[in-house]
Amino acid sequence: MKPRKDLLTIGSLSDEDIRTILDSATAMKELFTKSVKKVPALKGKSVLTLFYEPSTRTHSSFEVAANRLSADVTSFTVSTSSVVKGESVHDTIDTLQAMKMDYIIVRHKNSGIPAVIARHTKASVINAGDGAHAHPSQAFLDAFTIREKYGDISGKRIVIIGDILHSRVARSTSLILKRLGAEVAYLGPGSLVPQERHTGIPRFTNFDDAFAWKPDVIYLLRVQNERMDSPFFPNAKEYHRIYGVTEERLKRIDDLDLSIMHPGPVNRGVEICDLAMDYRNCLINQQVENGIAARMSILYHLTPQTQSHEA
Repeated sequence: MKPRKDLLTIGSLSDEDIRTILDSATAMKELFTKSVKKVPALKGKSVLTLFYEPSTRTHSSFEVAANRLSADVTSFTVSTSSVVKGESVHDTIDTLQAMKMDYIIVRHKNSGIPAVIARHTKASVINAGDGAHAHPSQAFLDAFTIREKYGDISGKRIVIIGDILHSRVARSTSLILKRLGAEVAYLGPGSLVPQERHTGIPRFTNFDDAFAWKPDVIYLLRVQNERMDSPFFPNAKEYHRIYGVTEERLKRIDDLDLSIMHPGPVNRGVEICDLAMDYRNCLINQQVENGIAARMSILYHLTPQTQSHEA
């Protein structure tokens, strides 16, 4: 893998980059699931988490990943910073640049902000989610989880279900899976599945058609009410009945031996029933664990243009 400063989108990576990061994630997981909990790969490096949006899984996963690589981690709490007083992103960048950080992990509600920060800092910038645009580290952990379950992604079929219109996860995960030879389909209300032509991604409107497509994985998405200006479906109960994994639908999923995935946080009773969380092929907890390995690999393979010891 050639030296790379930032990770902003899956589309910016070569096939070699993708496979190198996935292969390295396997090695990283072997380390921390055995006796070695920490390695000195990033000892002396500084990592800053800059989250303008709330996050539990991604934020904590990156912090754990950086700590296990022996980096020094600082969390920039936007809610208690000068940002709430009107400080611009550029002013914040200037402040961060003065701190001589090596890695900056950014989540922002507006698409493109991580790329702006990357252009104005020597630190390696990782996009931890920008608007409905991209979430590359989630795509890596998803691909890693599917590869770990099935041994090979090529030829596998994944149907992504739910709010695809507002989902950066759907965009990034669809892209990495297709790049690795998998087939992807979408299922959801017409109002939440974008009419994108020339993507080669089939669109289903009901589970029967999706099951007939013979998928290997059911990938559920959270309905992102916070990104909706008006209702896109009648109510949560109706959504669950038509597009959720109900107890009755779970029996069919079990009969077909399908796996269930979800990027979190899970809305029980909306996209998934309680019983499905304990289903034998539910990979949701495995995704969380694999997120640490994937993010360790991402940090390991990026090359900042600045060194913290220069400060």
